[in-house]
Amino acid sequence: QVRLEESGGASVQSEGSLRLSCQASGYTASRYCMAWFRQVPGKESEFVSSFDTDGTTVYGDSVKGRFTVALDNAENTLYLHMNSLKPEDSGLYYCQVGFSCGYFFERGQGTQVNVSS
Repeated sequence: QVRLEESGGASVQSEGSLRLSCQASGYTASRYCMAWFRQVPGKESEFVSSFDTDGTTVYGDSVKGRFTVALDNAENTLYLHMNSLKPEDSGLYYCQVGFSCGYFFERGQGTQVNVSS
């Protein structure tokens, strides 16, 4: 059974850093595209970053240069390193897994990030 479990969310001040984790189980993460999204109540989910099977990484415009995505194959875990956090980075961060980076079939419950100014 495919399962994704996020962790690492917290409340931090502006310009702070966090590392989010997405522990995958039931499958080998490196064989699929994995991605981070974030959601704020009342708004559509926003793409944050993806990590494809060939190691290609993509970032949303709002996080380029500040966030870094990485996949630890040994741990079967996707990480999101977030630096220079801004209040607008606040939201529920969740990961998804897909057959391709345009077709996701499972997501986790998410982990909450709150950035105060």
